[in-house]
Amino acid sequence: MQQLSEAHERYWQKNLRITGVLLAIWFFVTFVIGYFARDLSFNFFGWPFSFWVGAQGALVVYVLIIWYYARTMNRLDQEFGVAEEEE
Repeated sequence: MQQLSEAHERYWQKNLRITGVLLAIWFFVTFVIGYFARDLSFNFFGWPFSFWVGAQGALVVYVLIIWYYARTMNRLDQEFGVAEEEE
């Protein structure tokens, strides 16, 4: 089994931390807000809030999570010298 260097260990720890936080946000948006949205009976941009969360809000958050992860991992890759070369 190959031993990881200290730099690889730090890279992996930062990667896991970023992934864990983003998964927690995903879980919160998908299950917590989605579950309680039915009880929030007010209009948001002309639609019931529960409909907006299910149809639009969650999708916007998912796209933002993907964008943030890609941007952050590109920066992390460059910081640790493992970035892919662009052609």
